Amino acid sequence: MAALARGSAVLVTAAATAAMLSAPAESSEADHGRTNGGRASETRQIASSVLDADENVKFTLTAIRSTVDPLKASVRLKAFVRQHGRFVLSDEVRVGAADGWFWFPVTGRGAICEFSTASTDPAPVTASLLITPSIGCSLPERFELRDGRFEADGHSAQAPRGGVGAGGGGMAGRTAAQSAV
Repeated sequence: MAALARGSAVLVTAAATAAMLSAPAESSEADHGRTNGGRASETRQIASSVLDADENVKFTLTAIRSTVDPLKASVRLKAFVRQHGRFVLSDEVRVGAADGWFWFPVTGRGAICEFSTASTDPAPVTASLLITPSIGCSLPERFELRDGRFEADGHSAQAPRGGVGAGGGGMAGRTAAQSAV
Protein backbone atom coordinates (compact mmCIF):
# COMPACT_ATOMS: atom_id res chain seq x y z
CA MET A 1 0.00 0.00 0.00
CA ALA A 2 2.84 2.42 0.87
CA ALA A 3 4.61 1.59 -2.40
CA LEU A 4 1.41 2.42 -4.31
CA ALA A 5 1.13 5.78 -2.53
CA ARG A 6 4.80 6.59 -3.29
CA GLY A 7 4.30 5.61 -6.93
CA SER A 8 1.25 7.88 -7.19
CA ALA A 9 3.16 10.79 -5.67
CA VAL A 10 5.99 10.35 -8.17
CA LEU A 11 3.49 10.19 -11.05
CA VAL A 12 1.70 13.35 -9.87
CA THR A 13 5.03 15.18 -9.47
CA ALA A 14 6.15 14.09 -12.94
CA ALA A 15 2.86 15.22 -14.48
CA ALA A 16 3.07 18.62 -12.73
CA THR A 17 6.67 19.07 -13.88
CA ALA A 18 5.75 18.18 -17.48
CA ALA A 19 2.83 20.63 -17.41
CA MET A 20 5.05 23.39 -16.02
CA LEU A 21 7.76 22.80 -18.63
CA SER A 22 5.28 22.77 -21.51
CA ALA A 23 3.55 26.00 -20.44
CA PRO A 24 4.47 28.96 -22.66
CA ALA A 25 6.82 31.48 -21.13
CA GLU A 26 5.11 34.80 -20.54
CA SER A 27 6.49 38.12 -19.47
CA SER A 28 5.28 39.56 -16.21
CA GLU A 29 5.58 43.07 -17.68
CA ALA A 30 1.95 43.14 -18.74
CA ASP A 31 0.91 42.56 -15.14
CA HIS A 32 2.27 45.86 -13.72
CA GLY A 33 2.24 44.38 -10.24
CA ARG A 34 -1.06 42.56 -10.53
CA THR A 35 -1.42 38.88 -9.86
CA ASN A 36 -0.35 36.12 -12.21
CA GLY A 37 -1.85 32.77 -11.31
CA GLY A 38 -2.82 34.01 -7.85
CA ARG A 39 0.66 35.31 -7.00
CA ALA A 40 1.25 39.06 -6.68
CA SER A 41 4.24 40.61 -8.42
CA GLU A 42 6.77 42.08 -6.03
CA THR A 43 7.56 45.72 -6.73
CA ARG A 44 10.22 48.01 -5.31
CA GLN A 45 10.70 51.71 -5.92
CA ILE A 46 14.39 52.12 -6.68
CA ALA A 47 14.59 55.89 -7.30
CA SER A 48 12.48 59.03 -7.29
CA SER A 49 12.83 62.72 -8.06
CA VAL A 50 10.42 65.55 -7.29
CA LEU A 51 10.70 68.74 -9.32
CA ASP A 52 9.37 71.90 -7.74
CA ALA A 53 8.54 73.61 -11.01
CA ASP A 54 5.18 75.12 -11.85
CA GLU A 55 3.61 71.70 -12.38
CA ASN A 56 5.22 69.97 -9.38
CA VAL A 57 6.22 66.76 -11.19
CA LYS A 58 7.47 63.55 -9.57
CA PHE A 59 9.37 60.79 -11.38
CA THR A 60 9.87 57.27 -10.03
CA LEU A 61 11.75 54.19 -11.18
CA THR A 62 10.10 50.98 -10.02
CA ALA A 63 11.39 47.42 -10.39
CA ILE A 64 8.73 44.76 -10.97
CA ARG A 65 9.84 41.21 -10.20
CA SER A 66 8.98 38.71 -12.89
CA THR A 67 6.31 36.17 -12.02
CA VAL A 68 7.82 33.84 -14.63
CA ASP A 69 11.49 33.97 -13.51
CA PRO A 70 12.08 35.29 -9.96
CA LEU A 71 15.64 36.34 -10.87
CA LYS A 72 14.39 38.73 -13.60
CA ALA A 73 12.67 42.10 -13.43
CA SER A 74 11.18 44.87 -15.53
CA VAL A 75 11.67 48.54 -14.70
CA ARG A 76 9.03 51.24 -15.16
CA LEU A 77 9.56 55.00 -15.25
CA LYS A 78 6.47 56.82 -14.01
CA ALA A 79 5.58 60.50 -14.05
CA PHE A 80 3.16 62.00 -11.55
CA VAL A 81 1.72 65.53 -11.53
CA ARG A 82 0.25 67.28 -8.52
CA GLN A 83 -3.51 67.69 -8.74
CA HIS A 84 -5.64 68.88 -5.83
CA GLY A 85 -2.73 68.49 -3.40
CA ARG A 86 -1.68 64.96 -4.32
CA PHE A 87 0.40 63.26 -7.00
CA VAL A 88 -1.59 61.57 -9.77
CA LEU A 89 -0.08 59.23 -12.38
CA SER A 90 0.38 61.09 -15.65
CA ASP A 91 2.22 58.48 -17.75
CA GLU A 92 4.60 55.54 -17.52
CA VAL A 93 7.09 53.84 -19.81
CA ARG A 94 9.26 50.75 -19.62
CA VAL A 95 13.02 51.19 -19.22
CA GLY A 96 14.79 48.43 -21.15
CA ALA A 97 13.17 45.16 -22.18
CA ALA A 98 10.37 43.37 -20.34
CA ASP A 99 12.02 41.11 -17.76
CA GLY A 100 15.32 42.43 -19.12
CA TRP A 101 16.96 43.21 -15.77
CA PHE A 102 18.23 41.01 -12.97
CA TRP A 103 16.17 41.51 -9.79
CA PHE A 104 18.96 41.54 -7.22
CA PRO A 105 21.35 43.95 -8.98
CA VAL A 106 18.57 46.36 -10.03
CA THR A 107 17.13 46.50 -6.50
CA GLY A 108 20.41 46.32 -4.60
CA ARG A 109 23.08 48.74 -3.50
CA GLY A 110 24.49 50.79 -6.38
CA ALA A 111 21.61 49.91 -8.72
CA ILE A 112 21.18 53.47 -9.98
CA CYS A 113 24.09 54.49 -12.19
CA GLU A 114 22.32 57.61 -13.45
CA PHE A 115 18.89 59.09 -12.84
CA SER A 116 18.64 62.70 -13.89
CA THR A 117 15.65 64.96 -14.34
CA ALA A 118 15.20 68.67 -15.05
CA SER A 119 12.49 71.28 -14.52
CA THR A 120 12.20 72.32 -18.14
CA ASP A 121 9.54 71.98 -20.77
CA PRO A 122 9.85 69.30 -22.05
CA ALA A 123 11.25 67.63 -18.95
CA PRO A 124 14.19 65.35 -19.84
CA VAL A 125 14.77 62.14 -17.89
CA THR A 126 17.85 59.92 -18.19
CA ALA A 127 18.18 56.50 -16.57
CA SER A 128 21.08 54.06 -16.47
CA LEU A 129 20.90 50.99 -14.22
CA LEU A 130 23.30 48.34 -12.99
CA ILE A 131 23.24 45.25 -15.21
CA THR A 132 25.43 43.22 -12.84
CA PRO A 133 28.39 44.26 -10.68
CA SER A 134 30.81 42.53 -13.06
CA ILE A 135 29.33 43.99 -16.26
CA GLY A 136 28.55 47.44 -14.92
CA CYS A 137 25.96 49.99 -15.96
CA SER A 138 23.55 49.96 -18.87
CA LEU A 139 23.72 52.56 -21.58
CA PRO A 140 21.59 55.56 -20.64
CA GLU A 141 18.02 55.67 -21.86
CA ARG A 142 16.59 59.13 -22.40
CA PHE A 143 12.95 60.20 -22.30
CA GLU A 144 11.08 63.50 -22.39
CA LEU A 145 7.86 64.32 -20.62
CA ARG A 146 5.82 66.54 -22.96
CA ASP A 147 2.36 67.62 -21.90
CA GLY A 148 2.24 64.82 -19.34
CA ARG A 149 3.22 62.06 -21.80
CA PHE A 150 6.57 60.30 -22.28
CA GLU A 151 8.39 60.36 -25.59
CA ALA A 152 11.80 58.98 -26.47
CA ASP A 153 13.87 62.07 -27.16
CA GLY A 154 15.71 60.61 -30.15
CA HIS A 155 19.11 60.96 -28.45
CA SER A 156 19.20 57.62 -26.63
CA ALA A 157 22.55 55.90 -26.58
CA GLN A 158 22.78 52.96 -28.93
CA ALA A 159 24.39 49.66 -27.97
CA PRO A 160 27.57 48.96 -29.91
CA ARG A 161 27.22 46.26 -32.56
CA GLY A 162 28.75 42.92 -31.68
CA GLY A 163 29.61 43.95 -28.12
CA VAL A 164 28.18 44.22 -24.66
CA GLY A 165 26.83 47.61 -23.74
CA ALA A 166 28.38 47.80 -20.31
CA GLY A 167 28.04 51.50 -19.68
CA GLY A 168 30.49 53.04 -17.27
CA GLY A 169 31.32 50.03 -15.13
CA GLY A 170 32.44 47.24 -17.45
CA MET A 171 35.30 46.57 -19.82
CA ALA A 172 33.26 46.43 -23.06
CA GLY A 173 34.34 48.86 -25.72
CA ARG A 174 37.84 49.38 -24.30
CA THR A 175 40.88 48.45 -26.30
CA ALA A 176 43.59 46.22 -24.83
CA ALA A 177 45.90 49.23 -24.49
CA GLN A 178 43.28 51.15 -22.49
CA SER A 179 42.60 48.14 -20.27
CA ALA A 180 46.29 47.67 -19.47
CA VAL A 181 46.72 51.25 -18.19
